[in-house]
Amino acid sequence: MPTVTQARLHHLALTVTDLDASVEWYGEVFDVHPLMDVPHAGGVGRILADADRQLMIALHRHDTNDGGLCAETTTGLDHAGFAVATRADLESWQDHLEAHGVVRSDTADKPLTQSPIADEPYAAVLVFRDRDNIQLELFAPAQH
Repeated sequence: MPTVTQARLHHLALTVTDLDASVEWYGEVFDVHPLMDVPHAGGVGRILADADRQLMIALHRHDTNDGGLCAETTTGLDHAGFAVATRADLESWQDHLEAHGVVRSDTADKPLTQSPIADEPYAAVLVFRDRDNIQLELFAPAQH
């Protein structure tokens, strides 16, 4: 069997209900900015990236989208996880998210909410949700 190189994530693509509002929110939260629009049958994708193109997010609008919120309990995306270096970074992210309309809550269970930081054996985790209820997580390595 031939050896293959390890794949790495190139981009994260998400379907959203309001493309312009989501482009603004993801741009402010992740410091990614529009590179190009990619039309596709029944809609358009907008590609966002940071200055070094290390983080790329594609937001898609589909004409047939019924406007319903995302739910990780159905087949499809459960959540997307992003890495930060330390738990202190997560604490900074809490304030950053709050400044961009993501309110602190006991649980991140509805759009634009964030949970408290959970210190798990494998990592410290901050869970939050975007405008369409898509669950996003920030991970900092566990301190052993």
